[in-house]
Amino acid sequence: MAEAANLVGKLEADVEIKVSAEKFHHMWAGRVHDLPKATPDKVQNCELQEGDWGKVGSVVIWSYLTIDADGVAIVCKDRVEEVEPEKNLITFRVIESDLLKMYKSFVSTIQVTPKHGGPGGIVHWDLEYEKVSEEVDHPESHLQLSVEVSKDIDEYLLTE
Repeated sequence: MAEAANLVGKLEADVEIKVSAEKFHHMWAGRVHDLPKATPDKVQNCELQEGDWGKVGSVVIWSYLTIDADGVAIVCKDRVEEVEPEKNLITFRVIESDLLKMYKSFVSTIQVTPKHGGPGGIVHWDLEYEKVSEEVDHPESHLQLSVEVSKDIDEYLLTE
């Protein structure tokens, strides 16, 4: 089983934002459909297929570009697995996508913590995944995309 453990991974990143933690979280929990406006060069489309925005069990379909040499367009169908407004936390699980050809599972958690003693906050991204084989790369480009999208959302929300 030691080999299987090498296939399971976790990548994390923190992004400092200027808007409030609550406002940033609400963008992911209640206004995901506005992502293409906030970051049009990265997220082309986001639509609700099932359920209600920001509710556990809802299904969202995304179309976005990876941050790599190819800028490949990816379409993902994600299910909202967890929403904790008091912790500014939301978790998405990929349930249908070409990503699942490379990863048996792919889960993204976004948690925003208010800054102590000032405005803004820290966005913490947590990507947990299981690769289908050792030949598959760790999803660093997805983590970088998450960081870049967070910066774009922060700038967008500041202009509202």
